[in-house]
Amino acid sequence: MTSEVYKSNRRLFLGQSVGGLGALALSHLLNQRAANAFEIPAAPQPRARAVISLFQHGGPSHVDLFDPKPMLTKMHGKTYSGDLEFRSPTTAKRILGSPFEFSKHGQSGIELSELLPHTAEIVDDLTLIRSMKTKASDHTAAIRLINTGQFLPGSPVLGSWVVYGLGAETDSLPAYVVLVESGYPADGVGNWSSGWLPAEYQGTPFRSGASPVQYLKTPSRFTARARSGQLDFLGQLNRLHHSRHPSNDELLARIKDFETAARMQVAVPDVLDFSDEPKEILKMYGLESSNPKTRNYARRCLLARRLVERGVRFVQVCMGSQPWDTHNKNVSRLKELCQITDQPGAALVKDLKQRGLLNETIVMWGGEFGREPISEGADGRDHNPRGFSLWLAGGGFKAGYVHGETDEIGYQAVSNVVTVHSLHATLLHTLGIDHRKLTAPHEGRDVSLVDSPVTGEDIVPELLG
Repeated sequence: MTSEVYKSNRRLFLGQSVGGLGALALSHLLNQRAANAFEIPAAPQPRARAVISLFQHGGPSHVDLFDPKPMLTKMHGKTYSGDLEFRSPTTAKRILGSPFEFSKHGQSGIELSELLPHTAEIVDDLTLIRSMKTKASDHTAAIRLINTGQFLPGSPVLGSWVVYGLGAETDSLPAYVVLVESGYPADGVGNWSSGWLPAEYQGTPFRSGASPVQYLKTPSRFTARARSGQLDFLGQLNRLHHSRHPSNDELLARIKDFETAARMQVAVPDVLDFSDEPKEILKMYGLESSNPKTRNYARRCLLARRLVERGVRFVQVCMGSQPWDTHNKNVSRLKELCQITDQPGAALVKDLKQRGLLNETIVMWGGEFGREPISEGADGRDHNPRGFSLWLAGGGFKAGYVHGETDEIGYQAVSNVVTVHSLHATLLHTLGIDHRKLTAPHEGRDVSLVDSPVTGEDIVPELLG
């Protein structure tokens, strides 16, 4: 049997096998979307439909990458006279200047570090926020806050809220995919948990390596006919059980998962096959690099584009366990990390733009907080939640724009401050969602992603194009 005939028969088999399950799940999904429907407010045009989050676990040093501070360099080695909120009064306060040169790029003239030559090429497509601020100084709490808007575990993450609000565009792939490296970041699977929302809204991890999705392939000991019989029998049992328990949402979610998993047997090998990508695209991402770490991150960035292209709503690219946590060897580690991430991240924006997808896709690059301008040890920087940088591209955000600033040495945000909740509200707005109306019942009340009583934590209109 030729490979093309095999693929055709396989698609037919999978489509027929999940037909019964799909018919059952469809009415549930339609009813669920109607139940979850909310008013979509006016939003910038064109409205985004997807998000790619390039999350940099550990907290990148903004004063070495995105936020030039001549005064920091001038004061290098001197004692900082101000208070440090998260440090003991007896701790040494030696100012640590950045050894990296900053220069202006693009028509916008945005200044970036010499460590980011590829990001410099897309600077006119970026919205660079230099005034981010968070409320947590440890990794786990800060990651939870920027993921869920809450300090405590158990709440839905941003990706889950997006899928809950907008639904899925494809039934062949999960609506929310997480591209993980070896080793999970702080808070583990909580980084893509749907919390108290239904489980169908959680992220589906795709691992690095030859088998990115576990248990996807049919075991070799089963023939196609045997597998078809198994699925048909399973469908009969599910329909029988559902007829007896029509309000069992957990069962319906599992039926949908079986259906998606069956369709993924065709869709996943296709999306993972880069043989149809032109050589210049592979080179642009760095997949031909001699650095295996660059190739790994580049592969995930290219895969993120291919997933969004095929209708995935939210893609989260993770980097393992706190690689940007530069408590020591700040200079050498930043050089290595930028060699890994700079080219693939910039290539993703370029690629989306040249394919006409950037206007409808939000790309977000940033971590849970920044780093202090004060030295830790000889050459490290401690956590800094009081001020840090983050960039966005596409999806209705203002291109070639810098928002806000930190003080003269980069310690705290002092103008046009953007909180985590304001960032979430603005992201939802560009997706056509009113953060005040996207709610779900939990513990006796309607809860939202931007579930904060702080006045002024609303959308930031200056960020919008």
